[in-house]
Amino acid sequence: MRLWAISDLHVGFEANRAAVEAMGDHGDDWLILAGDTGDTLAQLTLALDVVTRRFARVIWTPGNHDLWTPRQWPDSRRGEAHYTRLVDACRERGVVTPEDPFVVWPDTGHVIAPCFTLYDYSFGPPGLSADEAVAWAAETKVQCADELLLAPAPHASRADWCAARVAATEARLDALAPGSRTVIVNHFPLRAEFAVLPRIPRFSIWCGTTRTADWPTRYRADVVVSGHLHMRSTRWRDGVRFEEVSLGYPAQWRQSNTVDDYLRPILPAPPPVPGWGHDATVLRHW
Repeated sequence: MRLWAISDLHVGFEANRAAVEAMGDHGDDWLILAGDTGDTLAQLTLALDVVTRRFARVIWTPGNHDLWTPRQWPDSRRGEAHYTRLVDACRERGVVTPEDPFVVWPDTGHVIAPCFTLYDYSFGPPGLSADEAVAWAAETKVQCADELLLAPAPHASRADWCAARVAATEARLDALAPGSRTVIVNHFPLRAEFAVLPRIPRFSIWCGTTRTADWPTRYRADVVVSGHLHMRSTRWRDGVRFEEVSLGYPAQWRQSNTVDDYLRPILPAPPPVPGWGHDATVLRHW
């Protein structure tokens, strides 16, 4: 029995959808879906209907693409209302969401904690407002479709929604039993040091919040799972293993492989590799 993780399946792309539909049967294994399964509710449900037949249990957290809604939709259908629809679709299929009780990995007792935090533009120069941060990114012709498609309703801004999500999630994590070891799952990286995109460095402002920087040690994580960056990697910091588990767009993975080749083992922990130290980084290019 194993716990696997993957994110950024983006099944709106035909190649990605076909690859997901061709996934093998993993029996009693569990799967973490760390966001950006698709751009619509229909795409999410398509992927869920596949993976819930291939794995004994599925744990999901949303990414920014999952939260996209057409601009012409009223606020009563966007933002939190749309997120609620996504959660309902997961629950109908027995999938664990950030709104459900945390689940425990039977073999080791790790608490698997799916989180939903968003971002607040703080992964950029200190002191910038959201508008200033977006303008700063635009200086290098970097923009994010979230500014048009990810509505924060009923919150005044995405940063406000992020603050509310962080506070709610911290309350849940604070309630864990003392000494609990965790696997923290979040679409966005928890630390700014990991939100480094060499080709579009100023995109970092849409990649997380500094409010979560101490979560890995504060909440006794042995593993942190994230996606979003489309830069597969394994890192060790402060004794914590950080796994970025994106599949990505069709050009970002080998079409000769299968989705199963990109599943990342989370538990039990893979054997250590000689020479990979306490603060090592391994980028995965396959």
